[in-house]
Amino acid sequence: MAVAARPVIRPIEDNFSLKERTYGALKEAITSMNIYASAEEIRLDERQLSKDFGVSRTPIREAIARLQQEGLVHIAPRKGVFVVRKTKAEILQMITVWAALEGMAARLITETASDAEIATLRTMFATFEGDQVQAKIDEYSDTNIRFHQAILKMSQCDLLCEMAEHLFLHMRSIRMRTISERDRADRSIIDHMNIIEALEARNTDFAERLVRQHTLDLAAHVEENVDYLD
Repeated sequence: MAVAARPVIRPIEDNFSLKERTYGALKEAITSMNIYASAEEIRLDERQLSKDFGVSRTPIREAIARLQQEGLVHIAPRKGVFVVRKTKAEILQMITVWAALEGMAARLITETASDAEIATLRTMFATFEGDQVQAKIDEYSDTNIRFHQAILKMSQCDLLCEMAEHLFLHMRSIRMRTISERDRADRSIIDHMNIIEALEARNTDFAERLVRQHTLDLAAHVEENVDYLD
């Protein structure tokens, strides 16, 4: 039986606003999780969080209230606090929106990014040759996430990145959960290389189309194969 995920907690140092640091630390702990790793709901225990962070329960409650407003957690009366997870239909909508955002980011990269910036994308995959993707699937999964983050950041469009940030927790987790399913990892690195070549060639329309289709392929995989979200 799969064990429910639990956020990795680091004690808070008392050298900044305690309220802000507690909020930031708890948000970081939640967003770094793979929230779809198991079917179990992820419950946050105020008492345990207080102990782990080394703070009183007051800043924990204040942080949870802010995170609820941001849609990262929900409070169930008499049951507790839970990390928000999306249904399959909601995930498919998120992937569609992400495809549009990342496609536009690719377009902007071809118009504004330097050759040196684009070259950093290729170096991410230097250690994955031949059968190395499957042999290093956890490492590749992390690199895959960093690649998509880099595409967004390289667009130099703050609003685009801000919009994508609201989807990131769920996109990151569903990518991590599905990357080892079927032959997605092998196809993923091929897609990434094609995307990088299009960006290097400043082929704006083609780069945008490749990036968008790469993400829509994830949607197709979720639609056809994922049955653990509902």
